[in-house]
Formats: sequence, C-alpha cells, structure tokens
Amino acid sequence: MLSNISNVLRACAQRTGTAVVMSARTYADFTPQASFEIKKCDIHKFDAAPATEVVMTREEGLKYYRTMQMIRRMELKADQLYKQKIIRGFCHLYDGQEACAVGIEAGINLTDHLITAYRAHGYTYTRGGSVKEIMAELTGRRGGIAKGKGGSMHMYTKHFYGGNGIVGAQVPLGAGVALACQYQGKNELCVCLYGDGAANQGQIFETYNMAALWKLPVIFICENNKYGMGTSVERAAASTDYFKRGDFIPGLRVDGMDLLCVREATKFAADHCRAGKGPVLMELQTYRYHGHSMSDPGVSYRTREEIQEVRSKSDPISMLKDRMLSNNMASVEELKEIDVEVRKHIEEAAQFATTDPEPPLEELCNHMFYNEPPLEVRGTNPWAKLKSIS
Repeated sequence: MLSNISNVLRACAQRTGTAVVMSARTYADFTPQASFEIKKCDIHKFDAAPATEVVMTREEGLKYYRTMQMIRRMELKADQLYKQKIIRGFCHLYDGQEACAVGIEAGINLTDHLITAYRAHGYTYTRGGSVKEIMAELTGRRGGIAKGKGGSMHMYTKHFYGGNGIVGAQVPLGAGVALACQYQGKNELCVCLYGDGAANQGQIFETYNMAALWKLPVIFICENNKYGMGTSVERAAASTDYFKRGDFIPGLRVDGMDLLCVREATKFAADHCRAGKGPVLMELQTYRYHGHSMSDPGVSYRTREEIQEVRSKSDPISMLKDRMLSNNMASVEELKEIDVEVRKHIEEAAQFATTDPEPPLEELCNHMFYNEPPLEVRGTNPWAKLKSIS
C-alpha cells in the first residue's frame, strides 16, 4: 500500500516538474517581435502614406495591452460609481476608444504636449496621472489630480492641458501651445484633439488657417466616434471626410480601433511636424460604447445590435490580444494575470476615491494664480472672504 502511494506521489512530482519546465520553456520561447499588416490610411495632400507593414515587440504589446485594459476598467468602475451617485455631474467615458489614446502616445514623446476635450480620463492616465488620482478627482476628493476641484472634465498633468468643457475651445489653445513649441525651439509638438461633434465649429477653421500660415508643429486629431452627442455624423455634416477639412493642411484618415494604425499614423504626422512642414489633420474612425455622457443611455439614437457588432468585430483590446496570441507573443494565462492585476489596481483606487476626505472650504480658491503672493477673494457676498494661495 505504502509503495503504491509512493509511486503515485513520485509520478505527480514528475508531472508537476515537467509542467513547470514546459511552462518555463514556453515563456522563453515567446516571439520577441512580429510584423503585422495594417489597414492603409486614406491621405489628403500627402505624396506618401504611413507604413502598412509594421513591427511590434512583445514588450510593447504587453505594455499596450495593460494600458488599454487599465483605461477600460477605470471607465467601467466610473460608470458603477456614477450609478451609485458617488460620482456626480458631467462624466464622459472613453471605453471603446482606447486604441486612440494609447496609439497616439506610442507615436509621440512624453515631452510633447497634448490637449483634448472633456472625454479626458484616458489621456490623463497615458500622460502620467495615476488611476488613484483620477478616480479621486471624479469623486471630488482632496487626493484628486486637481485636488478635487476639477472633476471629470478638468484634469491636468505635465504637458497635458486638459480636459476642456467648452466644445471646440481647446483647439485654438492647442495651436497656442504649438506656437510656444516653435518659439522655444525644442523640437516638440502639440497634439490637439476634438470630436466630430466639434468639427463644424468656426474657431477650428480659424485655427487651421493660423497654424498653416505659421507652419505650427501641431497635429489636429478629430476622434470621429460616429455621433456628436445623439446626432450621427451623416445628419450633422455635409461632408464627413473630416481629414480633408483642413483644405490646405495635409490629412490622414485612420482606423482608430487599431492601435498599430494609430501609432504609425501618429509617428508619420509627428515626423512631418518636426521637419518644420507645418500642421497635419488626422481623423481617427473610432466608436464609444457608452452614451455621450452618463446622462445619455446611448441606445435612443443607435441600436444595441450596432454596439454589440462593433464590440464583437472591432474591439481594440480584443484585436491586440488576438494578434499577440496568434503570433506566440504572449499566453492566455499571462494576459489573464494582467487582467487580474488591473482589476485589483482599479478596486484599490476606487477604495481610496471613496474614503479620501473632500477638500476643505478654505482651499476652494487656492491655485488661481501661479507663483503669486496670497490674495483675498470675494465669496458669494462682499462680506465672505476667502484666501487664494498659489
């Protein structure tokens, strides 16, 4: 009897050892990099187009996957906290569009500059903000990235200028940042984002004109998610070729659901800007899974079937995952480990965001000015005085 037990244990140990060796060998045998065919960009006033055969390393792929999952899970947690009335006010979620943010960041440097509209949580993260700071800002807490005073639409980090709540108003600001880049001569550029809903604004066309005249190093990017609030692009625009809207500015139309397409197009546009050739206009064809904001259920102007079809055929995270698995660049288990780690990170951030104290009233007027002596600010009546500290 004892000898039978001994034989069974020995066999189990051998099988376990073999499994460990096989697992280790499999990890060692992962493909370090692979080439991929990507969709060709439509071009306007360019003689050449971004590459259609591109290389991605395993390290890059894992990094992209983790970042996109972090943004996705962060937005889903924000949805949950909003429905629990822990997050209040305006809240515009980015799930579905992750390939845009991550692809753009992969094509520029962190020393470059970026400004966007109010769907800004993902960019705040890719620009260097932590999930903890972003979640705490959403709940209006002291540990938020804007000290709890900015909320969903007003988040900032180094070289990231928001988060802007006025439709289209960030576009001329972005051109101003690009003018500063040109003036300082540091070979930096500004990525200036807006949505298809803002694309018909007059101030955008005025900005195109100035940027082209002065050859500013700015990449204008229209994130075309097919709907401006609840209005489809076909009903809102006589021409939906947003990448041609610059007229005299060269343009690219890019598959915004494919991270590698976005990365290559951004690199191509950045090279153009850094060479002193002036601005580029990019249109990223993408899709948001949520409604325009949390007050919009998102299914009164489009069908659930339409949303599900995009999820099943074009989801940016699934696309990257399939590429990595089919090219032996990662294992299912490894990606699952990342998923678990991301969920844990999000839960810890949400815990902080719901327990951190709110900022006290005496801090309400702080940071109005940079590097100025303290000053008094009038409150809601002439007798209520608050102090502002830089």
